[in-house]
Amino acid sequence: MGAGYGDKTSHALLSEAAKSQGLVRVLSAGAPLPKRKNKSAHPMNGEVLTPILNLLDLFGIAIFALSGAAIAAKERQTFVTMGFFALVTGVGGGTIRDLLIDAPVFWITDPRVPAVCLACAVFAWFTPVRLWQGKAFDIGDAAGLAAYAVLGSAKAMAYGVPPIPAALMGVITGCVGGIIRDVVAGRPSIIMQPELYVTAAALSASITVIGMTLSASLSLSDGWVWGLAFIAGFALRAAAIQFGWGLPSYGRGAAPDSVEEDRARAEAIEAIEAEDAEPKT
Repeated sequence: MGAGYGDKTSHALLSEAAKSQGLVRVLSAGAPLPKRKNKSAHPMNGEVLTPILNLLDLFGIAIFALSGAAIAAKERQTFVTMGFFALVTGVGGGTIRDLLIDAPVFWITDPRVPAVCLACAVFAWFTPVRLWQGKAFDIGDAAGLAAYAVLGSAKAMAYGVPPIPAALMGVITGCVGGIIRDVVAGRPSIIMQPELYVTAAALSASITVIGMTLSASLSLSDGWVWGLAFIAGFALRAAAIQFGWGLPSYGRGAAPDSVEEDRARAEAIEAIEAEDAEPKT
């Protein structure tokens, strides 16, 4: 028995050595290695963006790019800096998402994205800073947040990402661009306040994932799911802006008072910045 076991072991070692030699010959000959199949591949990989998601994508990019350019305008930066802020804010969240789900980075091969970001920078350059003050601009940002959260989670599901990570991809897509913008500008980020922001993105992303998972059994099209998810996230964020809704903070009492204090402080800072940014006569 021992001899037989030794013969089997020797045979296995010789087989592995032969495979290794064959691999070396293949590499030396310059032949391509066989491709490994991606188990998480999804049949939608080639055509992830439907017309609805395509519109949400460009809309979200434009809103966030405009917010980045507006921040640079408030800081009285050059047009080059405004263009940089517009691009980084517009594509930041989607870039992180694509890298995490192993998808091609969306704006590398789509010339429309840099063009949209540049157009937003040009628009911000020729408009007064006071246009970007108040709740109206925050409402626009809320729409971009909800649109990007829906897009991020839907694209992650299309690439075979499980439901919970897919929902997190929606939150990342909606929030990371603004975080990068605030960090680069040296401003306090919205996520450091008790105001409902990440929660609104999480709501849109969760509805998207749950709806896409159950769409077949509920006889719902993805378009209806995406529309409902967008409306829900946008409505929650808009209500938080209008009524000062927020989550309880650690070590604090009622959240609304702290939200109103933080918002009043932020509006006072923006008013001072707008006054400084206006040309002196």
